[in-house]
Amino acid sequence: MTVPRTICLGFLAVITLGTLLLWLPWSTSNGEWNPFIVALFTATSAVCVTGHIIVDTGTHFSPFGQLVILLLIQVGGLGYMTATTFLIILLGRKFNLRQKIAVQQALDRRGMQGARQLVRSILGLTFLFELTGALLLWLIFRQDFSDPQALWLAVFHSISAWNNAGFSLFSDSLMGYQTSVPLNFVISLLIIFGGIGYEVIFEFYLWLREHLRHWGKPAYLIRKASQMTFSLNFKIVTSTTAILLILGTAMLFATEMRSPQYGVFSFDQKLLLAWFQSVTSRTAGFNTVNLGEFNNGGLFIIIALMFIGGSPGGTAGGIKTTTLRILAGITKSALQGKEVVLLYRRQVPPSLIMKAVAVAFGSMFTVLVSTTLIAIADPEENFINILFETVSAFATVGLSTGITSGLTVFSKLVLIVTMYAGRVGILLLMAAIIGDPQPSSVQYPEENLLVG
Repeated sequence: MTVPRTICLGFLAVITLGTLLLWLPWSTSNGEWNPFIVALFTATSAVCVTGHIIVDTGTHFSPFGQLVILLLIQVGGLGYMTATTFLIILLGRKFNLRQKIAVQQALDRRGMQGARQLVRSILGLTFLFELTGALLLWLIFRQDFSDPQALWLAVFHSISAWNNAGFSLFSDSLMGYQTSVPLNFVISLLIIFGGIGYEVIFEFYLWLREHLRHWGKPAYLIRKASQMTFSLNFKIVTSTTAILLILGTAMLFATEMRSPQYGVFSFDQKLLLAWFQSVTSRTAGFNTVNLGEFNNGGLFIIIALMFIGGSPGGTAGGIKTTTLRILAGITKSALQGKEVVLLYRRQVPPSLIMKAVAVAFGSMFTVLVSTTLIAIADPEENFINILFETVSAFATVGLSTGITSGLTVFSKLVLIVTMYAGRVGILLLMAAIIGDPQPSSVQYPEENLLVG
């Protein structure tokens, strides 16, 4: 069995196990058997760290059911191969070549060296952020709830935010804390760092450690700063993330927060609402505003942010920030009449250009097919709401205008497949279906054609 098939089947196995557990009467608050479509949809949404729901997580599921959802989110956020490797390390088994290749493909790394240490670092980083987030959220929630309940709420929302899952135990997501600066700050940081990619965090940590180690030595720091260069991946991810966050906040503030429905909020509060929605729209799925009241302009801005998503190597979905920058670089080079793509004075390899184009095309095709099928099955729904729903599912965001629970069973099954395709990745899914590509030594003649 090929590595892509192993990864894809691994996710299916976890979804199947989660569905069976959530199907049991112990998982529901009323003690009755859960409807199978609810169990399947929720398990898929949790493993794919999407956050799409068709029932209220906090009231429909029992504490056991909520714990199952939380474990599925954790496994889905880490990735099937990372979670499996963690179990291998715990059991003390050897780390063979096949598992190293699987980790390499799952985390989109070039080399296979240090795979075991990488997984350990990822797990340590994950638990550090989740523990810190849970502690800070506990201090916030304990003002409104008893300490045990506040602790459970803090742990659940910290893990959900770090993994960009968007599951909440509150019926209105986080609307009850829409003007709480501490909660918005903590959740936003967990979402951003969870979706920015492990390699970016590790690279920044090494840079910071080197400078702190020689703190108080100005001459050394000046010389080191002149020699220190961040990787191309770091520069693209951080700069694109910052641009999208600022631009998304400004556009949402201009299109939505100035409307009469938000007239009761001050300027600072409106800016906070716009900021949080800009952050969470890039695959997190929480909301502090009612998206069902947004106009088409605001919904389309969120659709664009969701489709772009986070960055490679993290817990976010979408086509990723690096793909967006490569596509923008291709356009710029074409307009300038260049035959190479340059980013920060570095030439992008043709293989990465082809991969970026394939990811973008495959993603748009998946969204197109899913939107068409749901529009046929639920013709009474507004088209922009259906498009919003499918992009949210594919980009593993989980935001909704409120139509999810009212869709037909067929449409829900379409969203389930869409969530799964978005989580495992279009290229990996196609490689699992088609099989490994066979290189060809045949050379074909070139011929021009009209484009544009």
